[in-house]
Amino acid sequence: MDQKFIRCVFYRGGTSKGMFFHRRELPAERRAIDAILLAAIGSPDPYQRQLNGLGGGLSSLSKAVIIERSARDDADVDYTFVQLSVDEDVADWTNNCGNLSSAVGHFAVDEGLVDAPDGEVLVRVYQTNTDKLIHARFDVRGGKAATAGDYVIAGVAGSGARVRLDFLAPDGAVTGRLLPTGNVVDRIDLGSDGAFDATLIDATSPLVYVDAVALGLTGSESPDGIEAIAGVLPKLEKIRRAAGVMMGLARSPDELGMQTPRMAMVSAPATFTALNGAIFDAGDFDVATRMMSMGRVHRAVPGTGGLNLGVATQVPGTIPNRLARPANEAGEVRVANPSGLVSVGAVVRNDAGRWTADSAVLFRTARRLMQGEVAVPVTSGRP
Repeated sequence: MDQKFIRCVFYRGGTSKGMFFHRRELPAERRAIDAILLAAIGSPDPYQRQLNGLGGGLSSLSKAVIIERSARDDADVDYTFVQLSVDEDVADWTNNCGNLSSAVGHFAVDEGLVDAPDGEVLVRVYQTNTDKLIHARFDVRGGKAATAGDYVIAGVAGSGARVRLDFLAPDGAVTGRLLPTGNVVDRIDLGSDGAFDATLIDATSPLVYVDAVALGLTGSESPDGIEAIAGVLPKLEKIRRAAGVMMGLARSPDELGMQTPRMAMVSAPATFTALNGAIFDAGDFDVATRMMSMGRVHRAVPGTGGLNLGVATQVPGTIPNRLARPANEAGEVRVANPSGLVSVGAVVRNDAGRWTADSAVLFRTARRLMQGEVAVPVTSGRP
C-alpha cells in the first residue's frame, strides 16, 4: 500500500483549524510523529497552498493537537500542540495555541475521554507544551459538546456555542517569568536597520511588542497591506529573533525557532476597516494589534496572543499599557485585529516588586468539522 490511514478529527477552534489525534494512535517517537503530521497537513509546500494535505496555506490552518487521558490529579486530559510550517519541514512543539485550546474539551467529551452530563461542564486540561492548566467550560447536549449558539467571534462567519477558557497562572509559560528580562521595555539595536523599543512578555506564550508607529505604520493596516510594504516583515523578524535571545530562548538569533516568541505590533485606538468590510470607530475598542505567526501577518489574533496582550496592557510602563485605554472594572480589554474585535481578561498583580498574572480569560467557539481517517504516505512516520 502506498498510504496508511490514521484516525483523525478535524476541528475549528476559535479562528484556527487543526487535526486532532488520540495519543494512542500515534507512534512513540517524536520524529515519526512529526513526519506523520507534516504529511497529513501537506507540508512542506513551496507553493504555500498545502494542496496535498488538510492545511489551508496559512499558519492558523496548519496545526495539530494530540490528546490523552491525564494521570494528574488536577487535570482530566493532557493536551499537546504542534505548529506545522507551511513551506518548511518544521514541526514546532515549543508553544500553545489558545484558539485550538477551545476544542480540546469538546474532543475529550465527544471521544469519551471525559464523562459529562448535559448542562455546563468543566474539563480540566493540562497543557504539556507550557506546563500550565486550562479550565474549559462549555455546554453539553445529548452527551456531546454543544456547537450551536448565538456567540459571535471576529474572524469566524456565523455564531456558535460559547467556550470559556481560564488559563491559570499564565505567566512564565516558557521562560519562567512574566517579564523575562525583568524590564517593562527593552532597547533592541539592529545596527543599520535602526533601534527599537520593545516589550517582552511571557503570559500563556512569549510575545514581543513594538509600537507600529516605530515601523512607519499606523497599526490599522490589513495583513496584505503590511506584507506589501518592502522591508517591514524582515525587520520585524530581526527584532523577534534578537528578542528571543534576550528572553533566553536561543543562544543566537539564527538558532531561534519560527514560532516562539511571536511578534506583534500594537497601536492606540483608531478607526479601521476589518477584512469583512465592517468599520470600527476608535471608541469601539481599547488597543489595536497586528500579530505575526510563522513569518506571516495573522488575519485575526492568535488565542494565546490575545491573552498575552490582555495581560501586557495591565502591566504599567509596557508599550501595550502606554497605548491602550485602561481595562474596565472586570479587567476586560477590547482588542482590535484585522478581523474585528476580541475581548480578553486578566488578573495581574505586583508581588513584592515582581509582576505576575493569576489568570487570563478568553471566550471562543469550536466545531467538529470532520471525523474519520487521514491518509499518510507510507514513507512518513512508522511503516
